[in-house]
Amino acid sequence: MTRFDDARHDDVLIAMLIDGVPPGHEVARWLRTEAGRRRLAGYRRALGGLSRLYGDVRPRPILYWCSLPSPIGRVLVAASDAGLVRVGFRRSEASFVAELRRTLDAEPVRSPARTAEIVQQLRAYFAGERLAFDLKIDFRQVSPFLRRVLSAAASVPPGQVVSYGEIARRIGQPRGSRAVGQALGRNPMPIILPCHRVIAAGGKIGGYSGGLRMKRALLKIEGARLAG
Repeated sequence: MTRFDDARHDDVLIAMLIDGVPPGHEVARWLRTEAGRRRLAGYRRALGGLSRLYGDVRPRPILYWCSLPSPIGRVLVAASDAGLVRVGFRRSEASFVAELRRTLDAEPVRSPARTAEIVQQLRAYFAGERLAFDLKIDFRQVSPFLRRVLSAAASVPPGQVVSYGEIARRIGQPRGSRAVGQALGRNPMPIILPCHRVIAAGGKIGGYSGGLRMKRALLKIEGARLAG
């Protein structure tokens, strides 16, 4: 085996052990040989030693974030390579970044380029040029129940509202309006996933994590009418 092959196999082994990248067919065959098994065992021992000394040495995933001004104040967004993961408002950039590190165990990187499509669509929304979003969503950190609730809320057309009870019925839990309301209060991507279109029974505004004034402002942008 040449020195070039050794270096190439070493790169694949590192990617396997740290990032979980599967080996190609050639390296997989080599790993079934005595030499491959010895090399893999050596790397595992080395990685184990580093972990004991310094903790988990695997790099944290990167999240790309940015902020934009809007009629409701500064809006902050964050996305992984798979899609949008967070929308925030009424907070500082520092607290938003800290929350990404704390709750998603990620490394936030400010990147207007990687968040450009999200920002562009939000700007068009606030300008009244579009009322629906066409963005990839990364649901990997969202519980199955919350995902069902958010998907039901996202099916409500712009300019319309439904009650918490109606969302509960749509997800097959007709007595779960309270649980629906609590879940919507944990919506990690408000505006894009429009929990503001869900209101209380009798046409009352209900609650909103961003405050009722903001909820009314978003509904006004979309042309929704509320009782009272």
